[in-house]
Amino acid sequence: MDIRHFRYFVTIAETGNITKAAEKLGMEQPPLSQQIRRLESSLGVSLFRRQPRGVSLTEAGLTLLPHARLILDLRRQFIEDAHGLAQGKKGHLRIGLAGAVPLLPSIPFAIRQFSTIAPGVTLSLEESNTPALCEALLSYRMDITILRPPVPDQANVKVIPLLDEPTLIALPKGHPFTSLPEIHLSRLAAEPLIIFPRELGPGFFDAILAAYRDAGVTPSLGQQAPQIAGTIPLVAAGLGVSIVPQSLHQLHTGGVTFHRIARPAPHATLAIGIRTGEQPPLIHHFITVLQQACKTHLTLPD
Repeated sequence: MDIRHFRYFVTIAETGNITKAAEKLGMEQPPLSQQIRRLESSLGVSLFRRQPRGVSLTEAGLTLLPHARLILDLRRQFIEDAHGLAQGKKGHLRIGLAGAVPLLPSIPFAIRQFSTIAPGVTLSLEESNTPALCEALLSYRMDITILRPPVPDQANVKVIPLLDEPTLIALPKGHPFTSLPEIHLSRLAAEPLIIFPRELGPGFFDAILAAYRDAGVTPSLGQQAPQIAGTIPLVAAGLGVSIVPQSLHQLHTGGVTFHRIARPAPHATLAIGIRTGEQPPLIHHFITVLQQACKTHLTLPD
């Protein structure tokens, strides 16, 4: 017995006629009749009553028909799922996001677009810092991450450059420079710089300090924020100034104003982090959508 016997059985049951069933199946009537007799013999029951103008189901046939349909449906679903997995359109994708990354327009856009293209994929999102994201990635608790390089384990985490996000200066409301659309970092040398712990994003941390050095000044490090987005409330409280990714401009904090940085200005670099080695089609598919989204939806409106 193989899958074709179930298809023969269901087709005859639905047409009520072996000749019509044979036409629908693209075969001759005698071989189909022979196959059904063999099926009945192997099962030990009669599935059909032969009548002058067709066939009708026996009690056994009526009982077994739903099971045969289920088997065919499961086979069809099995094939569809296998093809979906091969095309990166089925499965479960766990995505890790570095701090403030969800505020970048290209990221939610990419996720929405991917969900539209691949509705058979379930997405799980989690936000954390780069070291924690890499740990989750290597412990197989995440499948792909969008992080701030460099990564602590470069041998086991493959980093794919994604984008360099512009940065802004965040000032407390009422600051003397509030009216300036663009500020040179040398003018902020005496201002306490609110920044996050270096281990949470060493690449961005170092880029900020390097921009100050290139401007010819050394910043006065102020209070540390627990995460990148956490710098904004501290600025609003008047504890200092901060350099933040442009996407944080969307945090409409009443006590903060945002300003462009005159060159030299740092960038908040983002990259895709995946485990080294061969990746399933699902991850390749998401990376393609993500990269395309970042090419067209990077900047924020003024």
